[in-house]
Amino acid sequence: MHIIFTISISLIVAAAGIIAFSERETAPLAHSSIPITNMNVTNVVATSAGLVASGELGTILLSKDEGKTWNMSNIDTQRYALITRMLFDSPDFGLAIGHEGWILKTTDGGLNWREVAFDPSASDPLFSIAKLNSGQWLTVGAFGNSMVSNDNGENWNKIAAPAATDWHLNRLISDDNKQNWLIVGEAGTVLRSQNGADNWQELAAFYDGSLYGGLHLGGSKWIVYGMRGNIFRSEDNGDSWHKINFPYPISLFNHLLLPSGELLIAGQGGIVLASDDQGETFKIIQGGGRLSITDLLMLPDGRLLFATDSGVVHPATNSTGLIPSTPNTNNSNS
Repeated sequence: MHIIFTISISLIVAAAGIIAFSERETAPLAHSSIPITNMNVTNVVATSAGLVASGELGTILLSKDEGKTWNMSNIDTQRYALITRMLFDSPDFGLAIGHEGWILKTTDGGLNWREVAFDPSASDPLFSIAKLNSGQWLTVGAFGNSMVSNDNGENWNKIAAPAATDWHLNRLISDDNKQNWLIVGEAGTVLRSQNGADNWQELAAFYDGSLYGGLHLGGSKWIVYGMRGNIFRSEDNGDSWHKINFPYPISLFNHLLLPSGELLIAGQGGIVLASDDQGETFKIIQGGGRLSITDLLMLPDGRLLFATDSGVVHPATNSTGLIPSTPNTNNSNS
């Protein structure tokens, strides 16, 4: 009986070995898709490779069909930190910035990205990036955190905060010649440089809430915007500012200047404002809903594309453009 039992065990082990090492057909993996409609997308840009979108958990996506489908870009070192902004200096060359001082570089339109800076000891996010006339790249962020690159984004060094501020710096803005600059930020901070970003001065306070963006309108005219629907305009290079009348306390995050000269500003509640008089007056052309629009892009056929906290969105349109609706005023920041 003992011999029979031993032989039986040996046969079982042998059979198991044959099964373990025999060829077999692997069951197909379950289909997986990128949850683009559930992602916080902070930025969308057009490049030589297609459309590139970035956002939460270090995600960078690429679409070759104007945003209908998306695939992951290749990132050599994934940190899973929020990417706050991308800037492309050409259709091929771009930089992406994010939390923990994370900076990525691409030379093929966003297909592949290479890490050029990361500081896990510093959790402060970077919020805005720009290329100066000098050829330097400058990035700014939380608590005045500022970094500069002198070799086209390969290496980065921390520098003193502009005007020695310790407020969050949200956006770098320049004129077409990159000679005059503004930085807007937390607590109504507005810094100005009139010598190509070499030196900065803090302008007299005219608002005590956060400013998130702005643009140069030509000549000595500028516009800035931010929390609770606050929009301000200057006609003297920032020496003085006047508030634009806008009745809804809905925060505004980004803008797009159309080829026609019309200015769009978008933000919370899916709101989109339009101005055809260089920001003197605005009308609401879309509003309502829960999503926040974080970026805007015009496609070659004239349609708009929105980056939002719920993915990349093709807005509803009719023969007259965006479909207007009543903004939801219950979804605003304090």
